[in-house]
Amino acid sequence: MAKSIKEKFEALIPKLREERVKLVKGHGDKKISECTVAQAIGGMRGVKAMVCDTSVVEPDKGLIIRGVPIMKLTKKLPEEIFWMLLIGKPPTKDELAGFQKELKAHGEVPNYVWRILKAMPKTSHPMAMLDTAILAMENESVFRKRYAEGMSKMDYWEPALEDAMRVMGTIHTIAAGVYRIKYKKADLINPSKKLDWAADFAKMLGLAPKKGETYDMMRLYLTLHCDHEGGNVSANTCHTVGSALSDPFYAVSAGLNGLAGPLHGLANQECLNWVLETMDKFGGAPTEEQIEEYAWETLNSGKVIPGYGHAVLRVTDPRFTAFLEFGRKHLKDKPVFQTVSRVYDVVPKVLKKHGKAKNPWPNVDAGSGSILYNYGLKEFEYYTVLFSVSRSMGMLTQLVLNRALGTPITRPKSVSTEWLKKQVGMK
Repeated sequence: MAKSIKEKFEALIPKLREERVKLVKGHGDKKISECTVAQAIGGMRGVKAMVCDTSVVEPDKGLIIRGVPIMKLTKKLPEEIFWMLLIGKPPTKDELAGFQKELKAHGEVPNYVWRILKAMPKTSHPMAMLDTAILAMENESVFRKRYAEGMSKMDYWEPALEDAMRVMGTIHTIAAGVYRIKYKKADLINPSKKLDWAADFAKMLGLAPKKGETYDMMRLYLTLHCDHEGGNVSANTCHTVGSALSDPFYAVSAGLNGLAGPLHGLANQECLNWVLETMDKFGGAPTEEQIEEYAWETLNSGKVIPGYGHAVLRVTDPRFTAFLEFGRKHLKDKPVFQTVSRVYDVVPKVLKKHGKAKNPWPNVDAGSGSILYNYGLKEFEYYTVLFSVSRSMGMLTQLVLNRALGTPITRPKSVSTEWLKKQVGMK
């Protein structure tokens, strides 16, 4: 009989805890990183100071989920990715079916959430609506109730997983509801009892299925954005808030607030804006020569070409490659996608000539917006909500793992600018 995700995870915990204890006791005094003045002032970029086992991002390889490159996972369902992030390997067919059934059992959105969303100002940003809904659902937290009753810290992971399942089971329904309410798309669409998580999300948004093609697009999108190690703003914020034993509703809502920032979750819409500006300038899908002209115009005006470059990667983001392959299969005749494809052929060469970009290659945001646009999602400010639905998987699994391992509260030591000046001998 197939085991549930709770049973599978519970069986892993003793070994994970033993490994953590051995590392601290046997090697706790060994250094793994140093921090320069520039790093301390510049957002701690590159400082190795936390542990994340769900995924890593290698500069020359891109996102790797539990040891598997993301390009090898593009045919997986998001539910399989969630299981893999937490358990370390994909579920069997029976385990997947059981997990999907569990998610649907956790899929009820309380009526008070819809009342809150409908009462919000019409000008509310869709991310504020999503974050508010998740935070309001803290009322449902099993972790908070169990903690108030009193429980061993060895058991913290169990109600944390229960809460994580509730967030995972409802966030796509809430996000679809936000879309329908915010953009006046008529009545809410109820979840399906049969469709998988991503396909159900696309259906509840009201997108045309196009013989299942739209469902495949949403599965790919939600898989590719699932996790990106632990140091990005959303994951790091969720981790920090969760480390105070705030329950998953508090922690994920906080992480999504970070994702809403222009330097984190808004990049895909900025990339699409630049593509559409290029098309407007030249009256349609531009030639490679015209793209080169506009690229230089953008750079010479002191701006950057959005979607090109990455804080960690030094190669083409494999997630962009996955979107490119999907687009070339399904959207090769669509002008917006044609432009994205040509930009990829032109812009890296321009950036190399320009000489200031450390990484001239595209990241995932360079392609994701154009895919969404071509399937009817043209409300740019909503794109970050789609990102959030996916990234909740990484945030939730990291949080549950940390509760199982008893990871302490996050509390780095801060220093003053005066201390820094004295430390380096600056007068």
